[in-house]
Amino acid sequence: MFTSHGACSCAGVKVRIRLPDPIEQYSPRACDCDFCIARGIAYLSDPRGSLDIDCIEPIEIQRQGSNQADFLTCATCHTVIAVSVKLEGKLIGALNSSLLSHHQQLQSATQVSPKLLMPKDKLERWQSVWLKMTINDSSNYV
Repeated sequence: MFTSHGACSCAGVKVRIRLPDPIEQYSPRACDCDFCIARGIAYLSDPRGSLDIDCIEPIEIQRQGSNQADFLTCATCHTVIAVSVKLEGKLIGALNSSLLSHHQQLQSATQVSPKLLMPKDKLERWQSVWLKMTINDSSNYV
């Protein structure tokens, strides 16, 4: 299992992702919505992997597009950490790949367009590609 660490720009939120394959085999997904394009975000996930988020600083929750998913942002530096949704009592999501110390080893990002999907189709897609998440946060987001 490959493990990589990272943090937001102020280091108030730290992340650890565990992936079953070497990082060089992954191509993050660049969403074409205005929110993600403006921030240059490409998301990394693998349903066989996991993401742990450790919050020293509080996180803020933003909603965009269909308002189904939560965008987790550091309240101090405003870096987008991840996107997540709670389904069937489990938290799943995708990491902002630029936070990882190994992000330069990723393949080029693949353009995706979730805004073209119906809300039900988005949830099905997320269940098939996002990873399990845990958040250690004093604000008890989970």
